[in-house]
Amino acid sequence: MSNNTEQRWNNTASKMLVGRTITKAEYLSADEAKSLDWFYRSLVITLDDGTVLIPMSDDEGNNAGAIMTTNEGCPVIPVI
Repeated sequence: MSNNTEQRWNNTASKMLVGRTITKAEYLSADEAKSLDWFYRSLVITLDDGTVLIPMSDDEGNNAGAIMTTNEGCPVIPVI
């Protein structure tokens, strides 16, 4: 990835996420996962401005994605 592309995505992510507050964290329902043709369900993170973050396995949205953390008590938020 070029430095320009990386910087553009850093700026986009920062503008969208920095300063936001998480207002809800819950897993996709079985019906929501099925509507996406996913076999697994990922955590859904809702922010105070209504933005929803749903981890995916890849850029094409082929399945749910886990979240790696730096929390010693929970190093991974898994798909279920």
